[in-house]
Amino acid sequence: MRLNELRPAKGATKKRRRIGCGTGSGRGTTSGRGNKGQLSRSGGGTPPWFEGGQMPIYRRLPSRGFTNRSRKAYQVVNLSDLARFKAGATVGVAELLAARVVRKKDMPVKLLGQGELSHALTVQVHAASRSAVEKVGQSGGRVEILGAGTAAPREAPEGSGTEAESSEKPDEDAPGA
Repeated sequence: MRLNELRPAKGATKKRRRIGCGTGSGRGTTSGRGNKGQLSRSGGGTPPWFEGGQMPIYRRLPSRGFTNRSRKAYQVVNLSDLARFKAGATVGVAELLAARVVRKKDMPVKLLGQGELSHALTVQVHAASRSAVEKVGQSGGRVEILGAGTAAPREAPEGSGTEAESSEKPDEDAPGA
């Protein structure tokens, strides 16, 4: 026996049914779809959720709650999670990933004020709560807010306690001064 002599066992294969090949084929005219009606049309039939015309379940059940489409999801890091880093260190997203404090590199990180921080750190995150910024400032460190989708730090907003307050006076020539 050779490879080119191999054949399927008798009865293992069956000719496919050729539908719509004339009246003499045994499956002509209506091609096995019957006469008229929804199921005889091309594209006919009902979707899986169709309930025969009765009020469907998704309309019978009450809708509850609200989904905010513009919600921003953050990975949360508390101040107590930063105790493992050495004093004076710069703690960014890469360091948090390496320490397994956060798990997803594509998701932004938010610093929250839960716990205490005993030594100074420079923390680079995408967002921070006011209490977290104050506590980091009290320990001698600072918080740098990363821009959206970038690794370059931008300073936290004014009055957040991260930098010394500027003593600039407003222009006296400016309108409304």
